[in-house]
Amino acid sequence: MTTDREIQLVYEPQWQTPVTEDIRPVLLTVLAHPDDESFGTGGTLAWYASCGVEVHVICATGGEVGGVDPELLQGYASVAERRLAELRCAAHHLGVTGVHLLGYRDSACPAHPIMNIPRHWLQPPLDEVSGRITRAIRQIRPQVVITFDPIGGYRHPDHIAVHQATVEAFHAAGDPQRYPSPEPAYQPQKLYFQTFPRGLLRFMIRLLPLFGKDPRRFGRNADVDLTSFANEEFPINAQIDFIEVWRQRDAAIMCHSSQIGAPSFTRTLLQEALRWFGAGETFMRAHPPAAPRLRERDLFADVVWRL
Repeated sequence: MTTDREIQLVYEPQWQTPVTEDIRPVLLTVLAHPDDESFGTGGTLAWYASCGVEVHVICATGGEVGGVDPELLQGYASVAERRLAELRCAAHHLGVTGVHLLGYRDSACPAHPIMNIPRHWLQPPLDEVSGRITRAIRQIRPQVVITFDPIGGYRHPDHIAVHQATVEAFHAAGDPQRYPSPEPAYQPQKLYFQTFPRGLLRFMIRLLPLFGKDPRRFGRNADVDLTSFANEEFPINAQIDFIEVWRQRDAAIMCHSSQIGAPSFTRTLLQEALRWFGAGETFMRAHPPAAPRLRERDLFADVVWRL
């Protein structure tokens, strides 16, 4: 399987994260849509960027299926163009070093007609996508990689596909015989899955009806049933407290105005409740396997720094 199709670099600020000449801490997160970087891992990305870590985001799709109000498309040729502009805005606020696009189309439910559009995210073979992510890993050379958990957070098919492709790429990147590329093989040291604490999720499910919200029809498109995965547990092996950079995270979220709608009293209350009760962003450590009850406070803990 060839991997020579270039990944498009769509955001690179003029400044560079200060690092030493010998040691370059690098964090890579591989996600599906513009806004996943802010809602799922925004606090973590902002925190590490503020600490001088080089932070990269790979985004698989342009978010073409995300509903956008017509007035928000003025001045943009397409939904994807609007959403990628929002992604650049969020990257700036988070302090991200580079955003890289795989160039696939966003997907919807399996019955949606977009499933038949060429280069739809779920159509390419896993080997094609994994090969391209493998090459990106060899180029970026992160010590730590983050992606979705095995159910993609809330069973979104794009998220699950990204999870599968990234896990394959993580383990392949260090083997020069797998997905051969001009770049030398490089093996990242740690792989994490972002996962939402189920206790907090169950708290949200109880809280939402108090604000007139149905937890079975959550989200802007009312297409997420929170109750369907509230009891599907994943271990939490790491927790990143981002209280010192929550303003940067919130600013990044606000960049995605086409997806969050107009501010409301209800949403503000929910955000405040999550901020103060959530106590950070949580992750399952997939590699190396975590010891029972491990709770790291730093994703770079025990990384071996090679000169």
